[in-house]
Amino acid sequence: MPRPLTATIHLDSMAHNLARARACVPGARAWAVVKANAYGHGLERGMRAFADADGLALIEPDNALRLRELGWTKPILLLEGLFDAADAAMLAAHRIDSTVHTMEQIVLLEQAALAGPIDIHLKMNTGMNRLGFTPEAFATAYARLRAIAAVRDITLMTHFANADELEHPRLTIGEQLARFASGAAGLAGLRSLSNSGGVLHHDALAGRLTTDWIRPGIMLYGGTPGGKTAAEFGLLPTMTLASEIIGIQQIEAGDSVGYGSRFVADRAMRIGIVACGYADGYPRHAGPDTPVLVAGQRSTLVGRVSMDMLTVDLSAIPDACVGTPVVLWGAGLPIDEVASAAGTIGYELMCALAPRVRVLEGPLEHHG
Repeated sequence: MPRPLTATIHLDSMAHNLARARACVPGARAWAVVKANAYGHGLERGMRAFADADGLALIEPDNALRLRELGWTKPILLLEGLFDAADAAMLAAHRIDSTVHTMEQIVLLEQAALAGPIDIHLKMNTGMNRLGFTPEAFATAYARLRAIAAVRDITLMTHFANADELEHPRLTIGEQLARFASGAAGLAGLRSLSNSGGVLHHDALAGRLTTDWIRPGIMLYGGTPGGKTAAEFGLLPTMTLASEIIGIQQIEAGDSVGYGSRFVADRAMRIGIVACGYADGYPRHAGPDTPVLVAGQRSTLVGRVSMDMLTVDLSAIPDACVGTPVVLWGAGLPIDEVASAAGTIGYELMCALAPRVRVLEGPLEHHG
């Protein structure tokens, strides 16, 4: 029999969250971001769940080709663009859009013998300081691209650093929008501005933010970049990591649990052992306040997370026994809440799901 640990992917929730993103910015076209194996949900599942998207965006050129092999006929965008001359040939051959953020990429396109037209998304660095041309250099880069015969449409894009906090003390969306407007002044092309944070706060930015394309990522998978909870934004969980109790220990005051004996009981306790550990993608550094659901009831971790197991407090759940279901995150337990308690973000938990975890598909069911 297989180990009881499973990750169930809720395609219906993924489709719901895409529709929610569209509703936030009426009229805008939507790239559904499926990088990192669709945030750990599976590239092919992402393609099916986001069938209503106007295009799929990702980082990996090989996975862009895989999407074409799987039958995706709508646009595909490489968010980091091309890496070498072979990628340039691929763009035209397979109708793949490319972000351009360095002069080196423009040179690759100038030197390539492209077999057909390609569409480019020219990226401006408006303060994120990762990728993109400065506002002052943006028009020059645009002109170089416009001079390449094979380049058809040029979309103008940037990326918000602090979209989860509209009035960030160091860099606001308003400041980034002003820099973008300055650098893009007089340049023709659609605008691509909003990541999940920009999408979710679109109403609050009324009059300041106009975008033709949105690029939702984490919100499609039931997480948020910050601010309100996923539920408050109308988002649904898309991955439920669930297991079972595989053993129970009755301990007394003064007894310790787990490696390092870090947790010491201050009273008599029932401890449940759950088939899930850091080799499955559960965060090893998760502390004793990290929540879990046992038979739909809330409890917390005790002791260190080990490679294949973790331990939970069953003292207030007297009916729990070997075989009792446990939800680590997902249905009934927001992944962002678990991540916050473990000192990380939901993105990391999704993407860290280990290959040995059985992945299923099924509708969202509430467990508490």
